[in-house]
Amino acid sequence: MSRQQTIVVGVDGSDHSREAARFAIAEAARRGARVVAVHAFEMPDHTWVDSYEGVVPPSPSEMTANLESRTLGMLGAVAGNLGGAAGSVPLEAIAILGPPAKALLDRARDADQLVVGHRGRGAVTSRVLGSVGLRCVLEATCPVTVVPPAAVAVPEPVPDAVLAQA
Repeated sequence: MSRQQTIVVGVDGSDHSREAARFAIAEAARRGARVVAVHAFEMPDHTWVDSYEGVVPPSPSEMTANLESRTLGMLGAVAGNLGGAAGSVPLEAIAILGPPAKALLDRARDADQLVVGHRGRGAVTSRVLGSVGLRCVLEATCPVTVVPPAAVAVPEPVPDAVLAQA
């Protein structure tokens, strides 16, 4: 009996991670795999919390539950929009307290593929800030797919003749 393949995808609520989820779910539908979405997070800094008297930040377990619920909802919506076999892909959402690259690399250790989005910040910014995608490509023990941002539809130029009539 063969085990079901696993595709791990990094998500953070951004449009870039939604594109990565779309790719991962479509690929899972094609391969008969399951998708495990990982949403890494950090707890709010105490200096920020201390600045707002009376504001009680959620506990790590509350944040974990909230992020897992929201992530699972996003995955379901993406799978629904894809239609077809994507609707039957097993989906799992895991929120992990900690740095994103480490969380993804740990969860993808036994995965068949790791999928991450690409923000396109450029070489200089990625060197200064670090890059989750780059670290995953360099350190993952499975194949990694970096999904570029969705192509933005560029409107056709309006011919001068049409502008003159307006």
